[in-house]
Amino acid sequence: MQRTVFYISDSTGITAETIGNSILTQFEGVTFDKHRLSFVDDAQKAEAAAVRIKTHYAQSGQRPIVINTMAEPALCDIVAASGALMMDVFAPFIGPLEDELGAKRSGAVNRAHGMVDYGKYEARINATNYALSHDDGIDVDYADADLVLIGVSRSGKTPTCLYMALHYGVSAANYPLTEEDLDRLELPALLRPYKSRLFGLTIEPARLAQIREQRSPGSKYATLKQCRWELDQAARLMRQSGIPSLNTTHVSIEEIASKIFSRFGIERTMF
Repeated sequence: MQRTVFYISDSTGITAETIGNSILTQFEGVTFDKHRLSFVDDAQKAEAAAVRIKTHYAQSGQRPIVINTMAEPALCDIVAASGALMMDVFAPFIGPLEDELGAKRSGAVNRAHGMVDYGKYEARINATNYALSHDDGIDVDYADADLVLIGVSRSGKTPTCLYMALHYGVSAANYPLTEEDLDRLELPALLRPYKSRLFGLTIEPARLAQIREQRSPGSKYATLKQCRWELDQAARLMRQSGIPSLNTTHVSIEEIASKIFSRFGIERTMF
């Protein structure tokens, strides 16, 4: 069974999509055709969204699902006229909070990801620049790193570093284990001073081969044999060096970050 889902927001739509995806994973056997409609912040855009939803409804014959984070009730009403099932992410919280705080919601749009705290915004930018400049051993000075991810090529190090930087302002670097490192089965000298900050990422060989084949079709680098050897050696190196690790094959970036933060005792809230 397939259903159409729209993530609709008056801002980026990241909140609606993140929460929506978490909820939808609970329904096995259903596939979802997902669409994100961002910056629906006036009546004209809301009406255009409603038309698009109605069109999907007419074509599929199945009621679309809308996961909504629009703050303005009037815009929500316009979209609801499409006949979709409206799931307002904020609705369960607004009433109880209004009662508890003795204040009414403002209805202001674009607040969730607005640049409210310039200090935190600058921290995110600095951390992102750090992750990019310390990507795949480009810059080997890890003295300022909050943590350093290690693993074989294409095991998920770079996207995880960037996620932690963009959302949490964590300065994360990454080091790709080379064939020379794996042959020696010794922690590279430049990493040894930072051993307490190291965390390993690994992945299933078949998945790694699939990812590498997309990047370098027909290469030795992408063969299942090569992937198995590299991953086996990397696992041995990490065990011998006492470096904690995580298999990322079936784990989202959000979960990877949370597990890493938990391991290092890093307490951060998303900016």
